[in-house]
Amino acid sequence: MNKNESRLRRAKSTRAHIRELAVSRLSVHRTGQHLYAQVFAADGKVLAAASTLQKSVAEGLKSTKNLEAATAVGKIVAERAIAAGVQSVAFDRSGFRYHGRIKALAEAAREAGLKF
Repeated sequence: MNKNESRLRRAKSTRAHIRELAVSRLSVHRTGQHLYAQVFAADGKVLAAASTLQKSVAEGLKSTKNLEAATAVGKIVAERAIAAGVQSVAFDRSGFRYHGRIKALAEAAREAGLKF
C-alpha cells in the first residue's frame, strides 16, 4: 500500500461517519504546490469553494504552499460558506494529519465564523 492509498483509506472512514451525521462538510485537499477547500451540503452539492489557484486568493501571497496561503484559503472558504447560509460543518481532512497547513486552514475558518 502506498502513501496515497493509505491516506484514502483513512479518509473513507471519516467520510462515512460524516455521511451518517448528515451535516455539511468542509473538505480539504493538499498537494505540494496548492491547497483546496470545499464545503459540501449533506446531499453532495458544493456550496462554497476556495483554493490557491484562484487569483483572488493567491493575490498578495508570496507562495501558494505555506501557512499564510492556508490561512487565506480557510478564511475565504468560511466567508463564502457563511454567505451561502452554512454556519456549522464537519471537518473532513481527507486523511491528512491535522498539522501544518491543514491545521492553519481549520483555525482560520473557525476564526472567520465557521463552527466545527
